[in-house]
Amino acid sequence: MIKLVIVDDHPVVRDGLRGMFAADDRFTVLGEAGDGREALAVTDAVHPDVILLDLRMPVMDGVTTIRELRSRGATARVLVLTTYDTDGDVLPAIRAGATGYLLKDTPREDLFRAVVAAHRGESVLSPAVAGRLMGELRSPAKEPLSQRELEVLTLISQGCTNRETAGRLFISEATVKTHLLHAYAKLGVRDRASAVAAAFEQGLLGRD
Repeated sequence: MIKLVIVDDHPVVRDGLRGMFAADDRFTVLGEAGDGREALAVTDAVHPDVILLDLRMPVMDGVTTIRELRSRGATARVLVLTTYDTDGDVLPAIRAGATGYLLKDTPREDLFRAVVAAHRGESVLSPAVAGRLMGELRSPAKEPLSQRELEVLTLISQGCTNRETAGRLFISEATVKTHLLHAYAKLGVRDRASAVAAAFEQGLLGRD
């Protein structure tokens, strides 16, 4: 039997998934968790084969959980099961080490097959997610951020205003705004918060 842990912050979702898998003798649900931190504790305790993991959860999100599982040497395959299929969700999860990525509207039998495949170590992607990844691979490489753009984003990530950033770097506010606009274009975002988040996700900014 394939041993499962279900991680989702909605009890109704966990109940539904547990009932589905309990009705099939190929699977056994060893535990549940409502956030990433609980998922780490449950995984340490029961050592599942496959973890069904939501992404957007309180306390510790899914991508952070995947990274932490990998850093701890956990052998469980992680199959993301979420509502979201945006680039900002899919790519970080895959890069963090998820074995598969499915949406919550996946039919029951497809979900069962995906869990079996993930247990074998096979990559499993919903059609929508596969299309997004192919689009990412086919798109031209993005221009890297300049050193000055990185310096501006670093200060912005620390809570500095444009004026404070300009003062620290001995440049004008207009120049700061120009660097930010260039960074937005390179990162494919439209605002400061998204630029900082994208830079963190791509490992361009430290997390100290």
